[in-house]
Amino acid sequence: MTTAVTAVFLLTYALIVSRRLRLLPIGRPAGALVGAVLMISIGALSPVESYEAIDHDTIVLLFGTMALTVYLERAGFFDWLAIRMISICPTGISFLFGTVLLSGALSALLVNDTVCLFLTPVIISACRTGGLPMGPYLIALATSANIGSAATLVGNPQNMIIGSMSGFSFSSFFLFAGPAAAAGLIVNSGLLWVYYRRQLTGRMLKIPPTNGIKDRRRFFLTLLVTGGVIAGFFAGLHLGYTAVAGAVILVVADRRDPRDVFSRVDWSLLLFFCCLFIVVAGLAKTGIIERAWGISAPYFVLSETSGLASFSALVTFGSNLISNVPMVMLTGPHLHELGSVDLGWVLLAFVSTIAGNLTLLGSVANIIVAERAREDYTLGFREYLRFGAPSTVLVMIVGVCVIYFLMR
Repeated sequence: MTTAVTAVFLLTYALIVSRRLRLLPIGRPAGALVGAVLMISIGALSPVESYEAIDHDTIVLLFGTMALTVYLERAGFFDWLAIRMISICPTGISFLFGTVLLSGALSALLVNDTVCLFLTPVIISACRTGGLPMGPYLIALATSANIGSAATLVGNPQNMIIGSMSGFSFSSFFLFAGPAAAAGLIVNSGLLWVYYRRQLTGRMLKIPPTNGIKDRRRFFLTLLVTGGVIAGFFAGLHLGYTAVAGAVILVVADRRDPRDVFSRVDWSLLLFFCCLFIVVAGLAKTGIIERAWGISAPYFVLSETSGLASFSALVTFGSNLISNVPMVMLTGPHLHELGSVDLGWVLLAFVSTIAGNLTLLGSVANIIVAERAREDYTLGFREYLRFGAPSTVLVMIVGVCVIYFLMR
């Protein structure tokens, strides 16, 4: 049985990354679905066990935040923010820093993938009208979205999973991860300035004549509800049901058929995570992961500097090899073996997220930015890597040091 389960896991991984390798490009959701069905078919998990393996809190939270973000976009929130940013940051350099701040702040409170989905066209439009080179701003958007999302338990899917698995409250997690993410955004801003200041100095943007608000009533209602949801997060309310409650309020208050909103929710991503939970649970049931951690845990003791560095390197490598979400699922249950459990959770969240900045294919947010910009600008793998690699290393070193200092 162990051999069969391992084979299914490896097959699932191959199908998930097959789009990169051009083997069988059926996509990540379908690849995970094949793996989940095979896990049940070979008897690794019963149908009941597979249902119980799904982290429903994470799925509910992801759905709620995606629905809220769609309502914000429909109300013109992202256009309004971008126009405000252009009026405050009208020069090429200041607009670059504004992109970092806007992308990072929004991604801390909303899902970073969705933020990139809606902000990319806005940034492209501003660059086109202002005659600015798009590459620096697209790289700033993608990298800062990943860094900012590391600050909270709702910023990205892997942090949502960690929130459900660890028992961390929203505010206590933010107390440790927030300063690390803020420091990371500062480092990222400085590196962007070093790389691109010569291209952007002296450039000016044109301030649009409109404020971007499509419907004032819906705009302020959506802001009010979203603000209430965020307040609920900090107050310690259940993250998933708070987000869904906010979405339901907007469905009722909007007084329009919500099918358009629901059609823009990324259902394939929800399916992907449901199936991935099943695949990882099947592998975990064999005991392979537990035995591997039993052997390697002494090398990752978090109370020692060498262990801290080794653990960060392991998570970075694993997040780029098998993606950050599976890495979190495989690593999370065994953090108690590394000494400091709370430190381990925060480090796992931060490092697995920042690791996504290493290459263009390292995170979904990066891919979304590149795909959304493709008609106007081709963001190449090498162009991204030249900035992404040093940024990842520097941001990770600074962030890990901040977290360790706060939690030691």
